[in-house]
Amino acid sequence: MLKNILKIVIVFIFGIGGGIFADQILWPYFIERPLFYQYRLEQAPIYLTEKHETIIQENIALQEAVERVEKSIVGVRTRTRAGRFLEGSGIVLTSDGLIITLATLLPKGESFAFFVDGKTPNYQVLKRDLKNNLALVKLEETNLPTVGFADFGRLRLGERVFLVGFLFGKESHFKSVNEGIIKFFTSENIGTNIFEKNILAGSPLFNIRGELLGLNTIDSEGKVIAILVPIIREFIGF
Repeated sequence: MLKNILKIVIVFIFGIGGGIFADQILWPYFIERPLFYQYRLEQAPIYLTEKHETIIQENIALQEAVERVEKSIVGVRTRTRAGRFLEGSGIVLTSDGLIITLATLLPKGESFAFFVDGKTPNYQVLKRDLKNNLALVKLEETNLPTVGFADFGRLRLGERVFLVGFLFGKESHFKSVNEGIIKFFTSENIGTNIFEKNILAGSPLFNIRGELLGLNTIDSEGKVIAILVPIIREFIGF
């Protein structure tokens, strides 16, 4: 009986020693070998955790950016002499009422209305640039919320972007959000992977920090292509 107990104790001690040896010496030795090192097995759980946290942080950043900029969005509605409506968006540039929108939404000689903060203030169309499809308007309104311009030098392919546009319902007006990435950019335009209806023409395009990248046009296929901030700034003079 005593001999059997002694055997069990010896096996137990050797088991503990073997476990310590494998954990502290043998396993660290093998994972540093080329065959094991290239797969970095000991780090796999860390990669999964970091990816999960990044997704959460990006979603929160997007929500916060939308909240910061949505009050600066302006609704634009034109009633033509032919009786049809042109609807789109614009954005506030200065707190004293300067806004930018697309020239195609404001054809000369038609009747316009601008919707901002639940109001339709009086206005004056200051100038149009038909080549670049831009129009500058002064609203008789003050203390309007504004946004900052993005630094074009920091623009990157694949960068996450979003738009906020003004939609006209039958009985109410509301804002619409869509997001995507930058597919390409030139000295004049930003191409995105976002598709939208033409009623969101004139909606501004923002980066994830809520900075203005450009003013959106919608092509015949529904692709969102933005007129760049440098062109907008040259047009408005600042």
